[in-house]
Amino acid sequence: MDVNIKTALISVSDKSGVVDFAKKLSKMGVKIISTGGTAKKLSEGGVSVVSIDSVTGFPEMMNGRVKTLHPKIHGALLGLRDNKEHAAAMKKHKIEPIDLVCVNLYPFEQTIAKADCTLEEAIENIDIGGPSMLRSASKNHKYVTVVTQAEQYDKVIEQMEKNDGAVSEKLRSNFARVAFGLTASYDAAISKYLNGRAKIEYPERISIAINKEAELRYGENPHQTGAYYKLASSPETSVSSGILLAGGIGISFNNLLDTSAAFELVKEFDEPAAVVVKHLNPCGCAVDEDICVAYRKAYEGDVVSAFGSIIALNRKVDVELARMIMESFSRFGKALGASGFFAEVIIAPTFEQEAVEIIRSLKSWGGRVRLVETGPIDRAKIDVGEFDVRCVIGGLLLQKRDLVGWEPENLTYPTKTKPTESELEDLRIAWLAAKHTKSNTIVLVKGRKVLGVGAGQMNRIESGLIAFKRAGDESKGCAMASDAFFPFPDNVENAAKAGVAAIVQPGGSKKDDEVIAKADEHGISMVFTGKRHFKH
Repeated sequence: MDVNIKTALISVSDKSGVVDFAKKLSKMGVKIISTGGTAKKLSEGGVSVVSIDSVTGFPEMMNGRVKTLHPKIHGALLGLRDNKEHAAAMKKHKIEPIDLVCVNLYPFEQTIAKADCTLEEAIENIDIGGPSMLRSASKNHKYVTVVTQAEQYDKVIEQMEKNDGAVSEKLRSNFARVAFGLTASYDAAISKYLNGRAKIEYPERISIAINKEAELRYGENPHQTGAYYKLASSPETSVSSGILLAGGIGISFNNLLDTSAAFELVKEFDEPAAVVVKHLNPCGCAVDEDICVAYRKAYEGDVVSAFGSIIALNRKVDVELARMIMESFSRFGKALGASGFFAEVIIAPTFEQEAVEIIRSLKSWGGRVRLVETGPIDRAKIDVGEFDVRCVIGGLLLQKRDLVGWEPENLTYPTKTKPTESELEDLRIAWLAAKHTKSNTIVLVKGRKVLGVGAGQMNRIESGLIAFKRAGDESKGCAMASDAFFPFPDNVENAAKAGVAAIVQPGGSKKDDEVIAKADEHGISMVFTGKRHFKH
């Protein structure tokens, strides 16, 4: 059923495009009711406006807290036009129906994002009248059109112009669905803020406010559908803060997972660093004073696995680095046994425009690669309140994010041999890489470069053997990290056979003494972190 728009109530915080929208409505004979600042904006724009207090018979009061919370407003929105009792009540109380509500809400999330935001300021930016009107109008979308964002203005006008001032039931239903999603998201943001202030780690109820960013071609596999959602507000530099630069092809479900994994690891390093990820695990990671050298070392870590990988960098991609990435195979890979190279995604804080042009034109695959620009990495803006959420069928598992990195002050040195300064640096890199690798994991590093990774195996011995095989003879004198403690000395024995010089692990096993003794037997230095980094 189409419904003609004869009366519209407009009350918006974000006034972008609202004057033009109201003018078009007014031109089609729609009476415009408005409130406070919106009424002033519309009047200044030449739109004839009926003030809200002339409708309710009450002035706006309490600094604007009370203006639309009135039976003449909510009765006008909720009244069923085909219900005789409702119609009689509206007539008796002189309630005129409102056919369209255009409301967006006080900017609560933008307000609390300010570093100096006070509780009082946050509370004053909790909208009450707006969500109330949206809910009333959405409940009665059989008769009422509810508009919540500027992107919807043209759709309403287009339908009204085609249908003699009426809008379709399909549009009203769709807009009502969007409005309920908005109020749910809004309340979730308020709840999160208040829980945070009260220092409630795991509240009785959790609502996560996320907005759809894009529908994806498919999910993990072509027979699965997929979509990408972003948290409504997050201050952190991440894949979700990134902008997909022009060119390339659409980013996929698996691309996003892998890109996030790569970028979260590269964020761990203050020095220039490069990470290469395949199937959520780093196959390359390196640190150097020169970002180009760091990239070369990361790529050389596993040139075979780097084919079709994700590249993450914590420095700007300039012309020199762009050329090195695009020419990886011809410069380094062929000699190391690679059969070719291309990247699915390159993510970095910024890209020079000339570098983008080189990436797009230097190799045939450059036109397809997705380039994600995140902006400067600021670890001070990491959202410590964000949950790490995992899905199980029928429920969610929530935990605090693992934000523990390398903690020099908490390290202990149980073996007779102590790591050298350079070994300690390699242990740091190995430990951080292991943190971002699927358990059970063993990571080998030498010269600030990952040599081998064993990940996701059902036992840690297998992970070690995979890492040693990958590193080959390079493992002699390397540093080794294990994401969890060694329950037996067998991994240390295998490490000694491979020539490992230093090991970092959490410690805490019942057989730590045997593990330490085995390290001492082979002259291997060992460092305990006291923290485990399981990543299931």
